[in-house]
Amino acid sequence: MTTLCTTFVTFDEVELCVEMYGEQRDPPVLLIAGMSASMLWWPGEVCEKIASSGFFVIRYDQRDTGRSTSFPLGRPGYSTHDLAADALRICDSLGLRSAHVVGHSLGSGIASILAIDHPDRLRSVTLLGATTGAPDLPSGTGTFPDLPDDLESRVAAIDYLLADTRACDGLSPLFDEDRIRQFITGDVDRADDIEATISNPPAMEFTRPRHGDLGTVTVPSLVMHGEMDSIFPLAHGEAVARLIPDAAFVMLPGAGHTLLTVDQGDFTTPLIRHLRAAVRRR
Repeated sequence: MTTLCTTFVTFDEVELCVEMYGEQRDPPVLLIAGMSASMLWWPGEVCEKIASSGFFVIRYDQRDTGRSTSFPLGRPGYSTHDLAADALRICDSLGLRSAHVVGHSLGSGIASILAIDHPDRLRSVTLLGATTGAPDLPSGTGTFPDLPDDLESRVAAIDYLLADTRACDGLSPLFDEDRIRQFITGDVDRADDIEATISNPPAMEFTRPRHGDLGTVTVPSLVMHGEMDSIFPLAHGEAVARLIPDAAFVMLPGAGHTLLTVDQGDFTTPLIRHLRAAVRRR
């Protein structure tokens, strides 16, 4: 399985880099990455596995990541609702009335906005590394690094992102520092503006769904969560699954917060099962 194509979706002076796997006639699966994460944080082999199972897989660089449009440092000027609208624009550009949506971390928040405010556009939703934000949930154990003064430096950016990823995944026995440094190096080298990637997303406006909460989700739902998530301990994912009516829950054994410490089969097998079940329900 190879990449079908890479394209750019342009609107309102924003350009988003989009990559697709599989056949466009197959049921579409839109992958939404987390904060400051380019499309590469959805590993190519994961995309290929999903596509080879009969789905049309779409991953993309969100604003300020990868090859998509970067904004002035400290002034991103967009909100999570804008990022949700971006996902719909990508679907519109491909002629997709609806899609299965899979979100990770911040991407889960964006996917939740779509599931709650635009349920007619979703065939199913999968939330990975999500949280309800309830104050009684356990705090994370990761210690996040301070931003370096020389973030425009390639070496400084790589070191910072490695430390940040360690804060997300460091409890996982699958955290391989050499492998993850190599991955981050490739991500930094591909980015048009890595300083904007690191600085701008945390400065965006974070908004809630306008028409309900997780308890009002009506589309088929799967919640997945790393057993050793250092940002949102496992109880966060369990709380999300309890709130969504009829949601299935899968713990990813030994995994941290990101997919860098997830065994591919542990993630793709239940995801593909969920997608196929949602297809049968349509």
